[in-house]
Amino acid sequence: MQDPGSGGRRRSRPEPTPAQRALGLLVRREHSRRELERKLTARGVEADEAARAVERMAAEGWQDDARFAVSLARSRVAAGYGPQRIRAELESHGLDAATVEAAFAALAEDGEDDWRGRAQALLERRFGDLRVAGQDRRRKAAEYLIRRGFDIGVVRRATGFDPDD
Repeated sequence: MQDPGSGGRRRSRPEPTPAQRALGLLVRREHSRRELERKLTARGVEADEAARAVERMAAEGWQDDARFAVSLARSRVAAGYGPQRIRAELESHGLDAATVEAAFAALAEDGEDDWRGRAQALLERRFGDLRVAGQDRRRKAAEYLIRRGFDIGVVRRATGFDPDD
């Protein structure tokens, strides 16, 4: 019910602070520091205010680059991406080498780093049994794995494709 003295107008909400905006983004999903600052500035927050808000979120435990890196790495593994692609994406978020390595260590600790097994499972779902496939089908399978970020050694073992044959 409206206040009779308001004239039918709604009260406008006060503009959220940079910290409130940062928290709003973080409750939806993890973000890296760089990504969070970029999103805040894209929403009209001054760069220095965005940096302070992100620093506050990190100090209070809402933002953590290490937690973000592990979360992103796990989601990309589940989506069928290989280590090279995952590493490149983590680095694109401005994460340092130690944080990236810690994310891969977490994958290894949980047994999520069987890249050859993951590559073979991807190929079986997409291409079927490659043991009876011709060279052209194996090449297509190899190209698919390379695009997904698997290294050439894993690709050769998983597909049986050798471009020199």
